[in-house]
Amino acid sequence: MVLVYAEATNGEFKKVAHEVIVYGKQTADVLGTECHALVLGDAPGAEGLGKYGAAKVHRISSPHLEGFDAAVYTVAITEAAKQLGATVIVVPHNSTGKNITGRLAARLEAGSVAGANAVPMMKDGYFTVTKPVFSGKAFADVQVLTDVKVISLAGNSIPVTEAGGDAPVVELSVEPPAPKTKVINHQVATGRTPLPEAELVVSGGRGLKGPENWAVIEDLADALGATTACSRPVADSDWRPHHEHVGQTGVAIRPNLYIAAGISGAIQHLAGVNNSKTIVVINKDPDAPFFKAADYGVVGDLFDVLPRLTEAVKKYKGQ
Repeated sequence: MVLVYAEATNGEFKKVAHEVIVYGKQTADVLGTECHALVLGDAPGAEGLGKYGAAKVHRISSPHLEGFDAAVYTVAITEAAKQLGATVIVVPHNSTGKNITGRLAARLEAGSVAGANAVPMMKDGYFTVTKPVFSGKAFADVQVLTDVKVISLAGNSIPVTEAGGDAPVVELSVEPPAPKTKVINHQVATGRTPLPEAELVVSGGRGLKGPENWAVIEDLADALGATTACSRPVADSDWRPHHEHVGQTGVAIRPNLYIAAGISGAIQHLAGVNNSKTIVVINKDPDAPFFKAADYGVVGDLFDVLPRLTEAVKKYKGQ
């Protein structure tokens, strides 16, 4: 059986949860088994996960699960996997998944693949998972030889489709331990779609010249319904909050469209965005290295190009 951890954000299942369920169902089809979902804590609407391929939803309720603690969540998922006899455990490759994938593998004595981007295959009789390597410049086929496997799924890798109806929700008898750390303050970015989940991203760099000019980025993002991002120098200069920093040392993203304005395209930045399906670069320097990675490039002053692009988007949507 394939067990998928369906993460709820503020009690709501978002795209990241639907992606891993679809991935788990497709993995279960390869293995000729069922996909079950696991929900930690109180999350209304868990039965709706059946629409994405979960045959059953298991829920663990405990006050110890109210706030995320990697050690506590690891124990809860491990015990659930053991009780249910799961042979494949799937988690999202976001901040939560990155914290628990290795822990789960250690506790379950399982082989693991972090950041998978394709449905596993049985290749020459071996369970094989594909993942990007060398900052997305190549792909590796990883054979997992252990009886139990742990996979974290990179965001925006699997199209989300509905293929079923509501699934039964059953309580699972697991008592996770109390957390050993105490959270004093928890701040969550609100407003736009979080970067790891965003399908459309508009990003700005030092070419903006200062935070007072950021409105041209936000205007285009508002017109597109996109999320805003920035390069590391912009975040380091406190022009924008650090959670908007994309790149090797920031957030790695995989949107369908990434528009970069005033960003030269250093290798560290490319490492975090080069899995975007379409990259559009706007820069007045024709020799900017980012153009080599772009699908489309505009050589021009962003303060001239972006307002025109924004108006064009508004006009198109108005039609």
